[in-house]
Amino acid sequence: MRSSKFQNFVDGLVTQDFILFGSILVLFILLIVLALFMREKLKTAIFLVLLAFTIVVLGPSYGYIKLHEYIFKNKVEFLSQKKLNFVEAVVVKGKVTNISTRDFRECRVSAYVFKASSNKFKNYIYGLKPLQKMSIDIDGLLQNETKEFKIIVEPFKYEYNYNISLEADCQ
Repeated sequence: MRSSKFQNFVDGLVTQDFILFGSILVLFILLIVLALFMREKLKTAIFLVLLAFTIVVLGPSYGYIKLHEYIFKNKVEFLSQKKLNFVEAVVVKGKVTNISTRDFRECRVSAYVFKASSNKFKNYIYGLKPLQKMSIDIDGLLQNETKEFKIIVEPFKYEYNYNISLEADCQ
């Protein structure tokens, strides 16, 4: 199972990801070499080494997230929701728009159901762990194209107030 998740991650990488990871590695090596040349100035050398290791640890994750937010930009709109009476389910309708400069092979649209409260602090806490999550895949979304979708969240047994949020991860 782990190897398939890793394999899926590697298969989903684009050229810009490899450029990002390579540039972080080159920057790390340059900072370490610079620290070696600056070894007479101990404080500066230690700062450069700490900076290099911070960049190599945090850079790939932060860079990957920000790069994908920029390259695979999309907009998800919530249209409607309806709780079904005879089946334990909620039907969520929405639409996803490709506002990127490239075509998407696929988009995974997810609907998250959260408890709702009139207390804003409780809403923040409830937002950390959804009651339920359901996802669908949408294939082939061209530039500036919009597709409507319907997600059926089931089984849905929660009887009190709830909020639904939508999110799309496109590639």
